[in-house]
Amino acid sequence: MPGAFHSLLLPLQRKRKPKRRRSRSHSKEGTNRNKPKSHLAGAGAAGDPSFNLKASASAFPRDIGCLVQPLGNLLLSASPGANLRDAGLGALRPLPDDLLLDVLGLLPARALAALSAASKALYVVAAHDPLWRALVLGELGGAFDFAGSWRATYVAAASGGRPHLIPPRALRIRGFYSDYLFQSWLCANMEMRHEWLARDNIERRRGVSVEQFIAEVEEPNRPVLLEGCLDSWPALQKWSREYLLEISAGKEFAVGPVSMTLDRYFRYADNVQEERPLYLFDAKFAEKVPEMGRDYEVPVYFREDLFSVLGEERPDYRWVIIGPAGSGSSFHVDPNSTSAWNAIIKGAKKWVMFPPEVVPPGVHPSADGAEVTSPVSIMEWFMNFYGACKTWEKRPIECICRAGEVVFVPNGWWHLVINLEESIAITQNYVSRRNLLDVLDFLKRPNASELVSGTKDRVNLHDKFHGAIEAAHPGMINQLQLEAQQKAAARKKKASFWDTAVDAKSGGFKFSF
Repeated sequence: MPGAFHSLLLPLQRKRKPKRRRSRSHSKEGTNRNKPKSHLAGAGAAGDPSFNLKASASAFPRDIGCLVQPLGNLLLSASPGANLRDAGLGALRPLPDDLLLDVLGLLPARALAALSAASKALYVVAAHDPLWRALVLGELGGAFDFAGSWRATYVAAASGGRPHLIPPRALRIRGFYSDYLFQSWLCANMEMRHEWLARDNIERRRGVSVEQFIAEVEEPNRPVLLEGCLDSWPALQKWSREYLLEISAGKEFAVGPVSMTLDRYFRYADNVQEERPLYLFDAKFAEKVPEMGRDYEVPVYFREDLFSVLGEERPDYRWVIIGPAGSGSSFHVDPNSTSAWNAIIKGAKKWVMFPPEVVPPGVHPSADGAEVTSPVSIMEWFMNFYGACKTWEKRPIECICRAGEVVFVPNGWWHLVINLEESIAITQNYVSRRNLLDVLDFLKRPNASELVSGTKDRVNLHDKFHGAIEAAHPGMINQLQLEAQQKAAARKKKASFWDTAVDAKSGGFKFSF
């Protein structure tokens, strides 16, 4: 067993690993026929179960993908009943793989390394890179230099960065079969399939007036992709890596659960290949680096932003987003019932959106909306659930948004976003007259303390916002409520098919020729 595992001497206390919530029922398109393919049992929801792997999939000799095969392959092996997993886990054998990893996630690094020496099966399980990711982030925060895998990163940091102590290639182990472990590796190493990228049914608009946007897009609460409204942004020409590194030197940005300088994050992004890459998502970028705030302006369609009446007490509302191919956001609804716009400065993003009344397949929100259980990763959702949408009456709105384009996300819409290449974007959430009443209703829900986000004062935000709107725009709320009642009454007056088919007096059907 590699001796470097037994020199793990990081002095910091390890934080408890957060539990992955997995649904039980939650790069660019690969077209090269010469790329290796993989077959995973149970992927039938996505159609053909074969997948193109990235060219770098076999480039890392320490990769657990060298050690694990999908469970279906056991049937084709020379010894169909011999799974190394069962023979080498001892008393841990009855645990399903996800629960086994949760247990191992409670161990400190030294204990995890010692356990890996107990058997070949435990070596495979203890090599699962997300276990080491939790250790690195829990003990080092963002002060790490990524070394190709999280396990190698931890060992390098524990040994003072001495490369000769980094473990050599993984042991040659055959006969370990696990769909759970293999799927994690596959999601990190597979290309997006052609059919996942081909559908593009979003409405695209260019040169639309503000009045048209309100009447035809915002009022009906429908997504749209806007072209040509970022042409005046300096960021489109200026935001190279070199420029961003120069103006943000020494500043740290929010990256998942940690903070990192941009140079460290770019080094990580250049070398990572994992199921859920860390995503830079920072709400205070303009305060940290004023030049970034001056390099863009809010498109004209979104300049009515009523949360601005709260001044510095407003919830977080704008973010810079940077991530490598494969990073992104799994299905969610934007916070506080706000609408949003997302502008691409560099790169390309795949969007999948469902209207508020349609919960995406594989996604399970709690009754009060406080929690959402979904697939572990975006790629897992595409593999196991995307194909289910083909037969739905209400199919999702999809598109690929590229540099210079903006996606409008109406309030309440479920959406998933994945970067197809390294991407940089600006996004803002806002409140206009069109969704003000929705936001006020959301903020006064009984469990607002769990639902409201982006502010420390979750409980009192409704009263503060309501009062500030009344002070800045007297009578606006009453007027909007009156208009909403009138619209509801007008909808009721519209005769439904049933109303026109049934005679209300006799209770029978009316026939006319």
